[in-house]
Amino acid sequence: MNPIITPNQLIEVVQSNTIVLVDATNSPTAFQNYTNAHLKGTLFVGVNTQLADIKEDVTFGGRHPLPKPKQFSKTLTDLGITPETWVVVYDDKNGANAAARFWWMMRSIGHEKVQVLNGGIQAAIEVGFPLSSAVEVPNKVPTYPVQDWQWPTIDLQGMDEMILKDHFAVIDVREPQRYRGETEPIDLVAGHIPGATNIPFTTNLDAKGFFLSPEELKEIYQKTFENTNPENRVVHCGSGVTACHTLLAMAVADLPIPKLYVGSWSEWSRNSREIVTDK
Repeated sequence: MNPIITPNQLIEVVQSNTIVLVDATNSPTAFQNYTNAHLKGTLFVGVNTQLADIKEDVTFGGRHPLPKPKQFSKTLTDLGITPETWVVVYDDKNGANAAARFWWMMRSIGHEKVQVLNGGIQAAIEVGFPLSSAVEVPNKVPTYPVQDWQWPTIDLQGMDEMILKDHFAVIDVREPQRYRGETEPIDLVAGHIPGATNIPFTTNLDAKGFFLSPEELKEIYQKTFENTNPENRVVHCGSGVTACHTLLAMAVADLPIPKLYVGSWSEWSRNSREIVTDK
């Protein structure tokens, strides 16, 4: 299954298929916005409450650590999702925020039929997908069986070892000014991990906010991954959410999925690790 779906394709799909549509928009007013208007039939998922297990102390694990598989099982069950369910997820950032995180989490537990809405909610509205303000009620389903995360991740110790290797590729998807150390609006220290390459997640999108073609995406990332084994490839962001957009782009390009550094910059910058700046 293609990891992304266009708004027009979604309109066709909902006319003849049973799907679960999920709004994973992440903002302080996300649920309020959902109750004001969302794509008809959509359920809401909370990024901070359901797609992460946020701790008071973010030193180890970062700002958005993954929940335990059992917690994610409850989230999927509460959404009425079974292993056979066709799921489409969107956000209001062209799929660049928590929609991609939800996609990665579902694929990482082995769920095959999950797609991100290309262009996000705005693109669906533009082609006439109907809106609703009703808070949807999910179907009652058996507990979703989740064993463990299957896709590769890496922790702080693993990153310490990674940057000592002769050949590795660490992609930092944050904005260039954060990578260069010019500004840091969220975390405590500005800069980047030694040896990291900056490819902002926006590189994955065209001027209208849609994913580039598989061929264009493949060209971008194959250059970066030249001479590195798949196990020595890592993608990170600020807290492990937006990095999933680049992992989604690699799936669109049919490339091997690198390791996700879940703790990302929010963890690295709080643990007395070497920090590089380009100032």
